[in-house]
Amino acid sequence: MKRDIFDKIMSLPGLRLLYPFYAKHKQVLLYLFFGGCTTLISIGSFALADMVVNELVANIISWILAVTVAYLTNRVWVFDSEAKGRGVAKEAVAFYAGRLTTLGIEELLLFVFVTWLGCNGLLIKTIAQIVVLVGNYLLSKFLIFKKK
Repeated sequence: MKRDIFDKIMSLPGLRLLYPFYAKHKQVLLYLFFGGCTTLISIGSFALADMVVNELVANIISWILAVTVAYLTNRVWVFDSEAKGRGVAKEAVAFYAGRLTTLGIEELLLFVFVTWLGCNGLLIKTIAQIVVLVGNYLLSKFLIFKKK
């Protein structure tokens, strides 16, 4: 198994103590790390776009940015995809399709709680991201990046 940058970081003095835990839970830990980065991208781009357009359009813009980052990081580091050629296209389509499902859930939450009930957009967006993060992991692990 090839060592990636995260394996090398965890091998540094001081972090070596945590390496057994890291090695055992690497996939989930990297998913949470990159999920956190993706969430920040999603919320940040949502906040910027929301100043110019309504919350539903802002959410679509933030979704496109976040899903693109998520696909690249999930493919390379989290699930260590070995897909090549047409397999990459098939994988990417499946990834975006899965994310469209969770986008629908997120849009529904925003519509109900922000548009209808007048709740704070950033608060609801943040809560919705937790729901989306769990759903996306399950879709990625068991449907999109499953090992053959």
